[in-house]
Amino acid sequence: GSSGAADAARSSTQRGGAEVVAVTQVADRQVDLSVRSTALGGRTVKVRLLTPDGWNPNNRRQHWPTLWLLHGCCGDYTSWTSLTDVAQVDSLRKVLVVMPEAGWNGWYSDWWNYGQGGDPAWETFHTVELRRLLERDWGAGSDRVVAGLSMGGQGALLYAARHPGMFKAAAAYSGSVHPLLNDESVDRIMGYFAGQGNDPLRVWGDPVAQRRIWQAHDPFYLAKRLTSIPVYLSSGDGTTGPLDPPGRTSAVETDFNRQNHALATQLHRLGARHLTTHFYGPGTHSWPYWQRELHASLPMLLNALQVDDD
Repeated sequence: GSSGAADAARSSTQRGGAEVVAVTQVADRQVDLSVRSTALGGRTVKVRLLTPDGWNPNNRRQHWPTLWLLHGCCGDYTSWTSLTDVAQVDSLRKVLVVMPEAGWNGWYSDWWNYGQGGDPAWETFHTVELRRLLERDWGAGSDRVVAGLSMGGQGALLYAARHPGMFKAAAAYSGSVHPLLNDESVDRIMGYFAGQGNDPLRVWGDPVAQRRIWQAHDPFYLAKRLTSIPVYLSSGDGTTGPLDPPGRTSAVETDFNRQNHALATQLHRLGARHLTTHFYGPGTHSWPYWQRELHASLPMLLNALQVDDD
């Protein structure tokens, strides 16, 4: 009964973990968890679950294969369900889809904070606190794959590389996958880091002085750890594409496209045999492409989970 929930909440607090403080049904098969996180300094953030048919978190013996779907910069945990048809995809009725809040520009990282660490520690929140919570109380199994767009594409590759064995496959759509590629790429991500009045040095430090931290968060430098799992990379070239209004172009997509080509070349050089690339030429940094790429990569992701996608 309620005392059991209180005991569980107490024990998770004692372990320095996270706890669910509210649960909201937002639509058919969509549940939002409000999670109070130690890694985020005790703040409460939301996680949206797109739940499989037959999901019952009270059944402790039932564990579902899990797709983590990560949002981009300037988005939030609602982005995927509000801007794509993910909630209507039939093949996802057999998996638990986890769409966690990751901060407007959190970058799926435990921030450096001038060497002090601490809040926000998004990577710890997701890969330790939230993972344990979902597997203990919300029917998540230990078979996981991860996908994301832009900042979340970088996050998907970072989590797969930095936590070997945690994810069986990873997909990045228009991802920031080699931020150290050149000065333009560094300046662009520093511009994102500076969003909402933030000191950009808080995230990974200075790209020269804290180079080691930057490299530890640049998928290009972690590529060796991505050769053993299926990886899907896609991007456009930033010119006006078939899903764009006339005349729209995108400098960020052009930059990220170069980064994706560099990472793909590096993965091939390291002998990756499970790499799929879709470098589709004309196309900007926008949701119609990310919805299309989610669909295109789902067979690979579900296959890694051993879920048939009929």
